Amino acid sequence: MAARWSSENVVVEFRDSQATAMSVDCVGQYAVLSGRRFLYIVNLDAPFEGHRKISRQSKWDIGAVQWNPHDSFAHYFAASSNQRVDLYKWKDGSGEVGTTLQGHTRVISDLDWAVFEPDLLVTSSVDTYIYIWDIKDTRKPTVALSAVAGASQVKWNKKNANCLATSHDGDVRIWDKRKPSTAVEYLAAHLSKIHGLDWHPDSEHILATSSQDNSVKFWDYRQPRKYLNILPCQVPVWKARYTPFSNGLVTVMVPQLRRENSLLLWNVFDLNTPVHTFVGHDDVVLEFQWRKQKEGSKDYQLVTWSRDQTLRMWRVDSQMQRLCANDILDGVDEFIESIALLPEPEKILHTQDTDHQHNSSHGEEEVLKEDPPSSLLEEKKSEQLGLPQTLQQEFSLINVQIRNVNVEMDAADRSCTVSVHCGGHRVKMLVTFPAQYPNHAAPSFQFISPTTITSTMKAKLLKILKDTSLQKVKRNQSCLEPCLRQLVSCLESFVNQEDSASSNPFALPNSVTPPLPTFARVTTAYGSYQDANIPFPRTSGARFCGAGYLVYFTRPMTMHRAVSPTEPTPRSLSALSAYHTGLIAPMKIRTEAPGNLRLYSGSPTRSEKEQVSISSFYYKERMSPRSARRRWSIQAINDFPKSRRWKSKREGSDSGNRPIKAAGKVIIQDIACLLPVHKSLGELYILNVNDIQETCQKNAASALLVGRKDLVQEQYFCL
Repeated sequence: MAARWSSENVVVEFRDSQATAMSVDCVGQYAVLSGRRFLYIVNLDAPFEGHRKISRQSKWDIGAVQWNPHDSFAHYFAASSNQRVDLYKWKDGSGEVGTTLQGHTRVISDLDWAVFEPDLLVTSSVDTYIYIWDIKDTRKPTVALSAVAGASQVKWNKKNANCLATSHDGDVRIWDKRKPSTAVEYLAAHLSKIHGLDWHPDSEHILATSSQDNSVKFWDYRQPRKYLNILPCQVPVWKARYTPFSNGLVTVMVPQLRRENSLLLWNVFDLNTPVHTFVGHDDVVLEFQWRKQKEGSKDYQLVTWSRDQTLRMWRVDSQMQRLCANDILDGVDEFIESIALLPEPEKILHTQDTDHQHNSSHGEEEVLKEDPPSSLLEEKKSEQLGLPQTLQQEFSLINVQIRNVNVEMDAADRSCTVSVHCGGHRVKMLVTFPAQYPNHAAPSFQFISPTTITSTMKAKLLKILKDTSLQKVKRNQSCLEPCLRQLVSCLESFVNQEDSASSNPFALPNSVTPPLPTFARVTTAYGSYQDANIPFPRTSGARFCGAGYLVYFTRPMTMHRAVSPTEPTPRSLSALSAYHTGLIAPMKIRTEAPGNLRLYSGSPTRSEKEQVSISSFYYKERMSPRSARRRWSIQAINDFPKSRRWKSKREGSDSGNRPIKAAGKVIIQDIACLLPVHKSLGELYILNVNDIQETCQKNAASALLVGRKDLVQEQYFCL
């Protein structure tokens, strides 16, 4: 689905750049994209007029790149590659490599220019050191900070010139460069690795951390035992940074699927839902930064670089900035003050009302006197945060990857036009949203030209859309995306029925396949997207032990995969649940009957309401006791060594009546003969440095004793 959105301003493609990092200079004029062979310098004022390149000779990708944040040094930027940092100079349309900073012994993970001193640069590395460099003297770092674990992120404080923070796995350390011997504070922030770290632009003691544990936490490092607030997410958070305006926060999620939107704008005082989603990138956003605000402009521009090799600039206007304010109704106070400046007739009217306060109708007149300001207040609220903005927010949050659908949205007109192509049919629909939507007010759906489906099909689709929208608005929930998904699913079902009828006119009509469920978060067992990092349990495996044994296990012989042997197993528990619920279909899809969609995820008679479990990925083959006993015996003979091929009389007589166990076998096999070392020889060998001949003779006898004739000859060679 393609969406036209006004906040997106510029899109530039760099398909051959293979850039892994991006940075915007402090002036807001240039952006650097760092690839393996070239550094691309893009003029953001004229991005379509071409770009310049700076060649680099290295087999290592650039891990981090950043422009100097000071106007007097705006033409300098630093880029880290493996264990070194190169300082580049870009001026008058040409660039060159300056000096190189070398001091780390492992890969550099991050770098950051000092906010208050233009000559200082800090680097962090896996080698557990954090170095502060003075670019006037690049022979060695001026300050070295040492930690037990390597640092993945390092950031200077934006209000304190001597303070900086580093992240180490799930912990954060606060440093004072004047006291480099130890950290001044320690935060046990997360249980998983921290991917992002950012200081508050206006507070010296507050910072935000984003982690692999699906959360963003806000901290005051003076109170390290308890976080100030938390933003829980369904997926890991790659980066989280404060906005240069109001109290906003921009996050980059690591989506479970590429089609999910990952770039979100939040209000830190209301973390229940994002205030805006930047829709457009087809893959994960690798980096984002803000351009410097132009003179005379109230708009900001967010520059993003994605793995889809596109650079995008998003316009963030004053209306969107207001959504990130602490009090979103800032303008209401100004409006209340303006009431005092109402025209004189209005004031006379209010005076006359107060003169009648002793009359019997005092209560009614008091209500009449207060109603106009109240209604005007509501009108003012509607202008600033009213329903068009709520609808606009729904438009921005909608998933834009619904197949065969194109949507043109107009929040001002409170409508959108939906176009769907399916088979040989085309559907175009106008969706109009009432003023009270979504508070118990459903939108209206109207087919417009060109629509090629029959009137019967139109009636069925309208009924399904109306029922879906009513179910949502009864709970004051938005309904546009669920309706779109129902529209596509039902239309595909109708098309499949038509194809079936045309290919076999004598076949009985099939019942309509229920529409596919909306792409919601899976809530069944093993279904949370938080399980995306938990691998699917292994049903077979082997491992060598130090004692000369091989331990291996298999699934029961009577349990077979319900899928084709060529199909891959699910990568995670959440993927397993998605197979059974039909939300996603990473595996091949087969259609046994027209309109009857079925996955390779279970037996044909599996109920949709059946509890999803690991064992449901397999089915058990029913065998007679005789065939089960025969198969078990053959398998046991093949698996066990000759020394262990035994079976008691009791087991032989009862095995035919016992049920086959569901658990697989765990087998321990002696493989000492295959190993280059021998435990018995290690116990028998001697080493007498005073009598080498005796040592060789006894060791040869020991080798012959354990049957290692190959070693006997070597011992005699020593003689």
